[in-house]
This record gives sequence, C-alpha cells and structure tokens, in this order.
Amino acid sequence: MDRLLKELDIDKVGKELYALTERLYPICRSITGNGVRETLRIISEQIPIEVHEVPSGTQVFDWVIPKEWNIRDAYIKNSRGEKIVDFKNSNLHVLSYSTPVKGKFTLEELKEHLFTLPDHPEWIPYFTSYYRESWGFCLTHKQYEGLEDGEYEVLIDSTLEDGSLTYAQLLLEGDIEDEVLLSTYICHPSMCNDNLSGVALLTTLAKYLKDIKLKHSYRFLFIPETIGSITWLSRNEVEAFKIRHGLVATCVADSGTSTYKRTRNGNALIDKIVEKVLIDSDSPYEIIDFAPTGADERQFCYPGFNLSVGSLMRTPYVCYEQYHTSADDLSFIDPESFADSLEKYLGAIYIIEHNATYVNSGPKCEPQLGKRGLINAIGGQKDGKVDEMPIFWVLNFSDGTYSLLDIAVRSGVNFKYIKAAADALLSKNLLVKVDEHQTNPRMWSGSLNLST
Repeated sequence: MDRLLKELDIDKVGKELYALTERLYPICRSITGNGVRETLRIISEQIPIEVHEVPSGTQVFDWVIPKEWNIRDAYIKNSRGEKIVDFKNSNLHVLSYSTPVKGKFTLEELKEHLFTLPDHPEWIPYFTSYYRESWGFCLTHKQYEGLEDGEYEVLIDSTLEDGSLTYAQLLLEGDIEDEVLLSTYICHPSMCNDNLSGVALLTTLAKYLKDIKLKHSYRFLFIPETIGSITWLSRNEVEAFKIRHGLVATCVADSGTSTYKRTRNGNALIDKIVEKVLIDSDSPYEIIDFAPTGADERQFCYPGFNLSVGSLMRTPYVCYEQYHTSADDLSFIDPESFADSLEKYLGAIYIIEHNATYVNSGPKCEPQLGKRGLINAIGGQKDGKVDEMPIFWVLNFSDGTYSLLDIAVRSGVNFKYIKAAADALLSKNLLVKVDEHQTNPRMWSGSLNLST
C-alpha cells in the first residue's frame, strides 16, 4: 500500500473519477430497474462485483421489496403538439416511480401533478414516489410559468410490476476476517455529487485495492439508498457483525470542505482514524455528530446492529443549493476535489491497515540511536530535513497501551511518519509487536520475551 500511495498520480486519478461519472450521468436510475443494472454492468467492467436480485414482495425486516419500475419515455405536449417537457432531455423531468399515464388533461388538472422550485426557476427538482403510487412531472419554474390555458397531451411510458431489487457487492479478502465496509448508493438518476461521485469513488478505490495484499477484508456495497441497506442487512446478519469499521461514500466531488459525520457512538476507532486523516491533510475540514437522518449510515448504525459506520464526504447533502436538482450536474463537480476525496479514503485505509501496538524492548531509558544508524533514518519530510521526533515519540509511548494512531494523535505527527519510525525501530529490534489478543500488554516481563 505504501507503493500505491507513493505512485498515485492525483491529476490522473481526478480525471479518471470524472470520466466514470460522466459515463454514468445519462442513465435513468431508481431504487429498482434496468438503470441500476446498466450502472452495475459498467462498474463490472472495472471490478469483479457480484450482482444480487431480490424479488418484489420479499420481506426485509419491516419493509417489503417494492415492484420494479422501468421507464422508456415521457412527455407533455401543448395544444400545438409541441413537447414542452421531455424525459429524453432530462430524466429528472419525471417523478421517479411514476405509474404509466396516457391521456389529455386541462391545465388545472395537470398542475396537480407538476413540481417546481420557485426559488431556482432554471433548475429541475428531483422528487420520488417510491412507496405510494402516483405520477408527475418535474420542470423548471420558468417552464411552469409559461404554461397556457388549454388541453395537454401527457404520456408516461413506464411499467410498475413484479420484478426485483438489484444490488452488488465485492469482498476483497484480507489476512483476517474483520471487515471494513465501504458503501454507496446507486439509485439516483442524473445527479453527480449526490451520488454518482460516491459510485465512481468506490469503484475506483476497489480497482486500486483489489491487487494489493491486505490485512483486513474490504466489503464494497453498491445499493439503492435505504431499502438497499435494509435488504443487505436482513440477508447478511452474520456477515454484518464482522464489520469493524465502515464509511458511506456520498457527495465527495464538490469543491466544498471535507466533512466527516461520526458514527452513532461517536467514539469509534474509525472516528479517530478519519479525524487524524483530516488533520494530517493540512486543509480545512469539519466534523459533525451522528444524526438519524442522511444516507445509509443511519441503517448500519441502527441499535440492533450499531456498526461503527461513519460518512466521509465534502459538502453534506441538503447543505448545498444544487442538492437534488438538475444543477447537480457535471459542472458542479471537479476532478481536483474528487481526487482529494479518494486520497483521504486511501489515507483512512492506510491507518486501518497499519495501526498496531508495540512494546519498547528496552524500556529503561532511551537507547543510543546513533550506533544503530537510526539518526536520519526517516526521509521525505519537510524541506528534505529529517526529524527524529517520530522515533522519540514511538519509543517513549510504546508501552503496550498506545497504538501508533494514539501516538500520532498525541504527538500531532503525521501517521505515516509515526509508522515509518516504528518500521525503523522494528528493524533494529527495539520494538516488539503486541498480539492484538494479548492481555495486560503493558507489563514488561519475561512472558513477552523482550530483549534489551
């Protein structure tokens, strides 16, 4: 993983993430249907996902898998036969899960099925009706205000019938069964930050990790929001309790400040890890507490599971005006912010993979570093100068109770430098790694078989 981070070309990564988003952007997606399948087919070109189909009517805890929705065409024509609203121009124009409609309506009848954003008259809103049969069109308020009295021809060429809910997963098996969950939702139609950005980021992240030897196992989920996480949890209760850390990827490509939403408990290891990554990034960030609203973290953190799952994003959903509108388009995201988010996810994974606890093998005063060649042993720091402080911190705090992450947090030193210091000290037999299952590791004794 050190090699991956060292060789990572951020400019190239940003363009790669943006290009995948651009390719997925035109597809009409919802919580079920062929748009989801087409999205997963494109993802499968890059990573070996396993696709699952769960039949309509299946009970998943208190929920039931709904009927499958697909749409081919939709429009509104005025009395002159002109298409004034056309699904083919924007798939946001149709209320998601609209039942099929074909007929003629007066303006007053039609208005009951029209949705706009008066405060943003040029934008098309995104609305849904997943669990209550209805139909409607979303249009700009400017279009709405231009409607004339008269008769309108309406077509929604859709189907709502028994089918299935589709989701996909990829498990990258590590040396241990403990899992890291990386989840994103694939149900939104043509909107980029929410949430094609999450889809592109996790696809690319999985592509980078799949050929690397890993300590932990990494489970990637591509699911429809809410009903998808509920479905996965109901079908995978045993697997769920293997999850030690998790992140939900959403809204990761806008130019706003990186934001981390804590886990339900608020003091999980993943909370500490992500906060350290954000501090080490030397860029502005914000940390917010868990709330039972938002994306799929609220399902993973529900009391019966209470998994340690947070969400690392940029500007949170709802907090930017373009959220759930046609303005969340390709111009709203940028490759640089996209790549920065991926780099931070990799930073979190780096800490998860390399965090460990050690015991100083010579605890009675500081060892002589010069004769062991440890002065100037850690390169790559500011101005090309070497700072021995990480070595001093690791030696002093490696008493079996402080992990490398604890030391990095306490010292304010970048985790990578603390880890490099530990590696250098290990190479000189000045540290001994503590077995994760060892009890009372702080006690220096012969039972640890430490050499001085």
